[in-house]
Formats: sequence, structure tokens, C-alpha cells
Amino acid sequence: MKGMMIAMLFVVCGCADGPTSEAESNRALNVILFVGDGMGVSTVTAARIYEGQTRGDSGEENYLSFERFPASALVKTYNTDMQVPDSAGTMTAMVTGRKVRAGTISVAADVGRGDCEAALDNPLPTILEQAEERGMSTGIVSTATITHATPAATYAHSPERNWEADAMMPAAAIEAGCVDIARQLVEFPQGDGLDVMLGGGRAHFIAREQADPEDPGRHGSREDGRDLVADWLSGAENRSYVWNSEEFAAVRPEAVGQVLGLFERSHLEFEADRRADAGGEPSLADMTEFAIRRLRRDGEGYFLMVEAGRIDHAHHFSNAYRALVDTVALSDAVQRAVNLTSAADTLIIVTADHSHTFTISGYPSRGNPILGKVAVGGQEQLDAEGRPYTTLSYANGPGYLKELPDLTDVDTTAHTYRQIAAVPLPVETHAGEDVPAYARGPGADGVNGVMDQNEIYATMRQALWGDAE
Repeated sequence: MKGMMIAMLFVVCGCADGPTSEAESNRALNVILFVGDGMGVSTVTAARIYEGQTRGDSGEENYLSFERFPASALVKTYNTDMQVPDSAGTMTAMVTGRKVRAGTISVAADVGRGDCEAALDNPLPTILEQAEERGMSTGIVSTATITHATPAATYAHSPERNWEADAMMPAAAIEAGCVDIARQLVEFPQGDGLDVMLGGGRAHFIAREQADPEDPGRHGSREDGRDLVADWLSGAENRSYVWNSEEFAAVRPEAVGQVLGLFERSHLEFEADRRADAGGEPSLADMTEFAIRRLRRDGEGYFLMVEAGRIDHAHHFSNAYRALVDTVALSDAVQRAVNLTSAADTLIIVTADHSHTFTISGYPSRGNPILGKVAVGGQEQLDAEGRPYTTLSYANGPGYLKELPDLTDVDTTAHTYRQIAAVPLPVETHAGEDVPAYARGPGADGVNGVMDQNEIYATMRQALWGDAE
């Protein structure tokens, strides 16, 4: 009788521990890849503290949502030709499994930047394309233009990341047969095309003669006279195009077919400024939730890439405040994804494409405002010239000042404050140190130790289809 009860319990709880069930437990139905553009370790640390302090805590003890994931790693970001990388080459590594040259998008490593003919002969298949070919649902979400380097690498092939519209291309490249990135998105040939495309970049999809709906005094950038939005809408039934938050809120993910949302002419607003946008923009978390609800509806599994693209831009401007607020917005989006998915069938990876020259230094007391000046016990600390200085700074960038100011009466927590930089440059640069990666769900154990960036692709493929190539 006891043996029978044990056998019955074994069957009911499904506690089999053999190799078949273990293999099945490591297979994912869905993959969500979150990319914090420019989100190095120091950015994660500072954002963690900032978020905690906005809640009234000292901050250091806080965790961003993804920092609780069970798997983590450091990721090497170099391009094949650059010690300090760019986003095109790094994202290509993540979605194709191949490291390539800086500035090129999902083409082979021997394709030189701007070499149209070589690019046409050497495209690299991306994991999003492979998902489409297998009948899965696919989507991209970005706070940058959806033709920008990071999202573009998932669906486009180009020897030049800046060819977002035909107006940005040399005549010789157009004559040779290269196609701008916006056109590649709306003419995407695999499967039935992407199901969800949300971000910025309206200007790249409409002609110079067309007025922008949010700002009628400005126009599109296309020189070929095409309205790519209209072309895309006419390509299939039940497609929806939205350009503001009101229209976006009216679209039901349970009923709509494919969705294209272009919420700005260029990049979306920084999260700190989003609510003041004239046309209205959805948050990164809201776009992520919409994408998941729409993509999971088909039941065949999905691949979704979500980029917090403006972390990078804020760092380039030496504006730590906006970089940290956008990082917290990414954390909110990841938490939304966690709430909507199961770790049993969905692999979520959160990582960065590269870092920035952003540092946290001095010896501030626990709980000292992360955007403030270094203080111990409420007493501001002074540099060798007797001036207070900030905890956050940059190694280079527009924050350089030939004569350092006395910050005694300066509010360094102001939203527009630019942190001081050591080397004068018009735009702050990327940095070359490893970036973090965090994972949960089937296949998350592939994120461990120190990884080359292209191994993220292998981890996702292994989780989805049981092979790394």
C-alpha cells in the first residue's frame, strides 16, 4: 500500500528527473532580449542607488528588477576591428553569433564599412529572421529610432549603420542595389514580417514632401517620394499604424494583426521628459507589455527585442540624471515582462551592447545623494584646489571645463546638469570594459562567467531550438 501511494504521488507531481525531462526544462518557447544601450556596470550601480533613493532609502541596498535573476555574467564587447566598440557591431554579435566590424549591421566580418557590394554578398542570418522562418511571432521595441543600430541589427543587413533612410545613402550604393534600413523593415521578406514594431524614426518612413503629424512644420526625410507607412499598411489585412499614445492605447493586442508604432520623428523622448511630449508617447514598460500580449497570442512562440536606447544618448551628453532615469525605466519594463511570462517557458536576457566612460568615485557616506557632491557626515569633501566635487563624472565628453568651477552653490542634482569630464570631446565616447548580462528561464545557465558577446546568440538558439548554430 505504501509503495502504491509513493508511485501515485510520483505520477501526480511529475517529479521525473531523467535526461528527457531535464532537456525539456532547458528548452524555451519564447525569448525576450533586453538591451540597455550603453548600460555598463557603473550605470547599473548608480541607477540602483538612484532608484532606492527616490523611494526614501539610502539606495545602496536596492536591486533593479533584473539584478535578482539567477544567472549572470560579464560580456566582452570588442568588435573585430575596434577595442572600444559601437552598437552596430555589438548587436550584430548578439543576434547573429558573429563578431563583425564597427558600424556594420548583420553582414560578415570581412565587409568593410560602406562597402555595398560586399554587404549584398555576405548577409548574416539573425535570430529574429530564423524565428520568423520557423513560424514564430517576432517584435522589436526601442526608445531610439527603430532603424537605429541596435534594433536594425535584428532585421536588416547593411554595411553602414547610418543608412537609416535613402537620403543618408550615397548614390553609388543605391545604384549598386543596397536598400536603406527603413525599407528593409517594411519589406522584410522572412515569414509574414515582424508582428510588432514600436519606437521612433517617423521621418525615415515618409517623403520630404510629407508633413509630420505631430509637428506639421517639419517633414519626412525620404528622397524617393515613398510613404513606407502606407506601403506597409497595404501589404496585408488587419495591420495598424499608430503615432501617439492615444492611438496606441486604442489598439487591442488581443485582436490586432501586425502593428507599427512610430512615436517621434527621431528618437523618443528621454523618460524624464516623456510625459511633456506634445503628441504623447507610451512608456517602455507599456510598449513591452503590449508586445508580449500581442506576440504570445499566436501560441507558436516568439522572439522579442526591447532596447532602452536613450541611456546611451544621455551618457553621450554627459547627463547622468537622464541616463539613470532611463535605466530605471528599463528595469520597470523588465519587471513588466517578468509579471507577464513564466520562467518555465520564457528565457529573458538583460544585457548591454557596450559601456560608457561613466564613473562613481570619491568616498561619499552611505546614502549620499548619488547625483550630488561627495560628502561625509554631511560635510562636503574638497579637491586639491579646495572645491567640492561630484560622485559621478566622465573620463571624456562635453562636460569638460578648462577652468573647473566652484560647485559650492551649484545644484548638481538638476535634471540638466552635465557631469564634469576629464578630456574635452564634443560627445562622450563608449568605453571598452565588459558589460553585465542577467538571465532567467530555460537556458539561463548559458549566461555565466565571462562570455564573448556572440555567445549570447548561441545561448538563445540553444534555448529555442537545442543547437548553438
